[in-house]
Amino acid sequence: MEKPLILVTNDDGITAPGLRALIRFMSEIGEVVVVAPDSPQSGMGHAITVDNTLYSSKADIDQTDGALVEYSCSGTPADCVKLALQEILDRKPDICISGINHGSNASINVIYSGTMSAAIEAGIEGVPAIGFSLCDYSWDADFESAKESIISIVNEALKNKIPKGVVLNVNIPKIDQRLPKGIKICRQARANWKEKFDKRTNPRGKEYYWLTGEFELLDKGEDTDEWALANDYISIVPTQFDLTAHHAIQELNGWDL
Repeated sequence: MEKPLILVTNDDGITAPGLRALIRFMSEIGEVVVVAPDSPQSGMGHAITVDNTLYSSKADIDQTDGALVEYSCSGTPADCVKLALQEILDRKPDICISGINHGSNASINVIYSGTMSAAIEAGIEGVPAIGFSLCDYSWDADFESAKESIISIVNEALKNKIPKGVVLNVNIPKIDQRLPKGIKICRQARANWKEKFDKRTNPRGKEYYWLTGEFELLDKGEDTDEWALANDYISIVPTQFDLTAHHAIQELNGWDL
């Protein structure tokens, strides 16, 4: 049988260890084509390049990872997927896999995530998509302990088909030298960032800011992604890109408009 064609991308850049690990994992499932940013694009959300030149070229990073071909792109994660689908690939991929992100994309973080925006862009274009994130910001994070689970999730997605209009947001707990307890299908936890700006002055006397803040979990439910991760489970949140608040339509229709 013909192997599935897998588009692999990320937001940490084409040389990021999480992406290199994902390429190796996906090469055990199908034929891998990589289109990824040429530099880190974390926190870019669903930004696209509309007022600047976009560049892309073949990248010779490390062919031992198993990709058929790799391209680096000067744009955002969403740009990478758009370019892959419109210009680089000669057929629609069977699935798009984004990651493995260095750090959590659970809860409200999905809004800001370049990793998930790449997956969502694929979903918008009708390509089944999954974003993978490991709750470890370390550059030498242990991705191998999640290999079996990642391969299993992707194989199940290929076999059973992800529901139309949905992409999967998968987060993996940081568990040193141990395997996760299992996998839980979850809802997104209610949370936000209590943000602050650290105001400083550079040597030339010009003021600048560093964004800081604390993550505030507002949800005590045991069916959330944050609960699953805190209890050493992999979380899968089915995420939709239709942002309509359907539950509010009836109430708004009662307004005197």
